Amino acid sequence: MIKKNQTLGEFIIENQKYFEYSTGELAKLLNSIRLAAKVVNHEVNKAGLVDILGTAGATNIQGEAQQKLDVYANEKFIRMLTNREIVCGIASEENDDFITIEGQHKDNKNKYVVLIDPLDGSSNIDVNVSVGTIFSIYRRITPVGTPVEMSDFLQPGNQQIAAGYIVYGTSTMLVYTTGYGVYGFTLNPPIGTYYLSHPKMRFPEKGHIYSINEGNYLQFPQGVKDYIKYCQAEEDDRPYTSRYIGSLVSDMHRNILKGGIYIYPQSSKYKNGKLRLLYECNPMAFIAEQAGGKASDGYRRILDIQPEHLHQRIPFFCGNKEMVERAEAFMRNADAPK
Repeated sequence: MIKKNQTLGEFIIENQKYFEYSTGELAKLLNSIRLAAKVVNHEVNKAGLVDILGTAGATNIQGEAQQKLDVYANEKFIRMLTNREIVCGIASEENDDFITIEGQHKDNKNKYVVLIDPLDGSSNIDVNVSVGTIFSIYRRITPVGTPVEMSDFLQPGNQQIAAGYIVYGTSTMLVYTTGYGVYGFTLNPPIGTYYLSHPKMRFPEKGHIYSINEGNYLQFPQGVKDYIKYCQAEEDDRPYTSRYIGSLVSDMHRNILKGGIYIYPQSSKYKNGKLRLLYECNPMAFIAEQAGGKASDGYRRILDIQPEHLHQRIPFFCGNKEMVERAEAFMRNADAPK
């Protein structure tokens, strides 16, 4: 039974019966993510008081400048998951390759791999704007007890067993799904406990927000330009409101609660899109569908795309189902022979 204000730990234990592989391992894994998030949240809240702002002087596999908090969050999540020996492999947006975790025993029986974006929107830290963490969990497909292989990570999103995000904002929230709805838990800082605050999160039936970086308008494909014009037209219940934070976690969290669509399309600068299929799009697509929404690359369901490599980028349209389907229609229409 869902009880508002129950703790995250209580909720996980009480709802294990709905999970196909209910062995307690997933509960331990989610608890490790919860603990790592509290540590990262503490450091995020100290930004400006300690030397944690700015770039770290290095670049990640995508060629992007790493922020100090990127490195910190990456280290904390990997260390927490590794030390507890509850996963057999980790892939991070900040690392070139996946990490194999053999543990103290060569016959490591752990069944799960985690893919993570440790600190989404970290460039916003310096200006005190909300950032977040995104995670995705899969059951390995190679034999248990052997080292993980690339195939364990390159699974389509429809094979996820859990996904979620943490938003570090005016309050810190952990939102996740195991395929039985989306639930949000808010951190009570004085006692360090997450409480169920948003049971069964759903997109509103109608959305009125569109989230896209309109500064890149000239670089967008024609279908996206046409959809933006549709959103801005003074007809029916439009124009829609434009809201763009620049942090996927923050934009998606607002759109789930308020109703809207998030778009990061392909462009003349990013011909394959910018967001990463495995670390950002798949987990957010899983959450969106569980919240009654839809996620697409403009043509295909995100969760059905077969990944080709760890850091694959794709276009991303995600939000209220009707809004995403309307955007897809504009994409198809723009591509149709004239």
